[in-house]
Amino acid sequence: MSPFARPHRHDVLIAVIGLSGGLVLWLAGLHTQNGRLLDAHWVALVPLAVMAGMELLRRSAPQTALVVGTLTLVADQFTTGSLATVLMFTDIMYAAVLYGTPAAARRIPVTTFLVTVAVTIGFLAWFRTAEALLIGVVTGLVSFCPAITGVSVRNHRDAAETARLRADQTALLAEMDRAQAVTAERSRMARELHDMVANHLSAIAIHSTAALSIDDPDTSRDALGVIRQNSVDGLAEMRRLIGLLRAGGGDTRPSAAPTLASLDALVGQAGANSASSGLAVGLTDTREDPGPLPAPVELAAYRIVQESLTNALKHAAPGPVAVRLGGSGNLLTVEVTSVFGSRPGPRAPGSGAGLVGMRERVALLGGTIEAGPVSAGDGTKIWQVRAELPVEERASGK
Repeated sequence: MSPFARPHRHDVLIAVIGLSGGLVLWLAGLHTQNGRLLDAHWVALVPLAVMAGMELLRRSAPQTALVVGTLTLVADQFTTGSLATVLMFTDIMYAAVLYGTPAAARRIPVTTFLVTVAVTIGFLAWFRTAEALLIGVVTGLVSFCPAITGVSVRNHRDAAETARLRADQTALLAEMDRAQAVTAERSRMARELHDMVANHLSAIAIHSTAALSIDDPDTSRDALGVIRQNSVDGLAEMRRLIGLLRAGGGDTRPSAAPTLASLDALVGQAGANSASSGLAVGLTDTREDPGPLPAPVELAAYRIVQESLTNALKHAAPGPVAVRLGGSGNLLTVEVTSVFGSRPGPRAPGSGAGLVGMRERVALLGGTIEAGPVSAGDGTKIWQVRAELPVEERASGK
């Protein structure tokens, strides 16, 4: 802080009180010593005024105030002296440690201690009487004690500032964790919503387009039946998801996550939805141990199959759609293949969010996934989704 900065109001108050107290003592004829070199009573007002002026700098320029204050206190010893001058010096010493630089805060207590010891030994050797010890005690009270007090207050202040910074940092980290948790939860909700509803909406879009474009009552009736079934199923799943999201919702029953045991029903529904598109959906499970797996693995595998069947309904050419489960030990393999190419009839547009969701699910489990066209053994092109999911531990209760 610049020494020319405006003094703090507390410093001004201390200076005014010190100067006023010294004037009262001077008017009352009270002084600390007699028989000095400058014995005129009014001379003691000069050190008093200078020390009061240094009080104005105790916060903005503590080291300057201490140096000038020390010289002023020495000069005061050649006058009749004033108790107010000595008391203001102790405050300047305290302020120099409290508001000064860290180096000054470490150096001043050591210096004042050495000065106190040196003064005590010097006067004791000079006077050779026990009363000389009183001079050392007074020196310690005026210099060393205020310095030690300043160190204690400064340490407490620094500790409080450190605690405040640590609390701010903790709050910032907590806010970052909360934001990351919210983002992760939003991503999870987006994946669940897409995987649960996209299949039904895709079937509705394709069959409604077929019903509008083909002028055949039987075809329209079949399409409307599929549309109605998928609308009812999609609405039920939406209500279940909304019930989970609504705080304090009326439906407090637990919602079971889909498992691999539900794949038969999922494949059957997909086959019914895609029959009019010329797709034949089948499921093959070649796992050595078809027992239950950890819930996150089963949910991810179920959603991967569900999204792959939805994509096949949107884009696959007529032909077989094969769902295969395999793997052994600590690895589960999920593979879905369909004929790659264009097909006649209505198609539902895709956004690419399904593939993103599958990759996110596999990444969360530390697995791998590949999706794209590959060549089959007979030279035809097929679209293949293949995911490998690590299984760290088998689910209990087999």
